[in-house]
Amino acid sequence: MGRRVLTAEPGPAGPGAAARVEERTRAAALRYLGALNRHDADAVAGCVAEDFVNEHTSALGRGVTGRAAYRRRLDGFLADFADLRYELEDLVVRDVRAVLAYRMSFRLVSAGNAPVTVRGVFRLWVDADGLLARRIDYWDGSEVTRQLDAAAAPQV
Repeated sequence: MGRRVLTAEPGPAGPGAAARVEERTRAAALRYLGALNRHDADAVAGCVAEDFVNEHTSALGRGVTGRAAYRRRLDGFLADFADLRYELEDLVVRDVRAVLAYRMSFRLVSAGNAPVTVRGVFRLWVDADGLLARRIDYWDGSEVTRQLDAAAAPQV
């Protein structure tokens, strides 16, 4: 039985319950970012729910559904994105949702180790177990292409 993606439904009752939900959401977002920065594919996959939905808004991105399918992609992603680093710019948490603005930098191995830096935003939904149920990733694919093209251009 799959987990339900939580939305802005009424929160839990009791003193401090809303703060506990938001702390769980904040911790899940930071744990996920930390696992990505450690380049630990198992830890990254361990941060997401079994029926995790990973959506990209950029045409260069590829979405996937399910922890197992996501995990299968992680080794290749982490190998191709050498020196991957997400720098946290801002984190806003409300209930089970987090909006995390980042600056991502890496060297794209498949493009001759071309360096890339791009800003983006994750919209995250966290389930009752503290796992990411859904991630929507916003980043500018044309900026990535511009930087890759510039790195490939002959130096004059």
